[in-house]
Amino acid sequence: MDEDLIINPEWSQRRQNRATAFRFIFQWEMNPPEDLNAEYAEFVSRLGRDEEFFSYATELVHGLIEKIEVIDSIIRELVTNWEFSRIAKADLALLRVSLFELKYRLDIPPVVIIDETLEISKEFSSENSRKFLNGVLDKALSVMPRPARKPAI
Repeated sequence: MDEDLIINPEWSQRRQNRATAFRFIFQWEMNPPEDLNAEYAEFVSRLGRDEEFFSYATELVHGLIEKIEVIDSIIRELVTNWEFSRIAKADLALLRVSLFELKYRLDIPPVVIIDETLEISKEFSSENSRKFLNGVLDKALSVMPRPARKPAI
């Protein structure tokens, strides 16, 4: 177990999973591994919990990487007057995870996804980043044909 990787144990399991997915996607962006599955398994093994605990993070990571081009195109459409390459890498990783959930996890209300993202950002981003994330995610919600406060399915 790597003490530097431990996620806030007071968080719900789902938030810990989202934070794990965010942290892995951040790492993946900075240094893409040759073997995604092996690198992810190693990353999770250092968190001091069994693999089953992180099943939602696993779903997010693999789904997001499979759909990265779709998600990045959504980000490019939402972030007007800002070059994609200038988005802080932590903010980009948070946006990617959140937008993947908004687009593909129709069983989760969007307000829950946005709230969770903003809570995680308190640990890993600045106040300005939280404002940026909230603005982009609110804009995403306004253009997605989903009810804000309940699951779409």
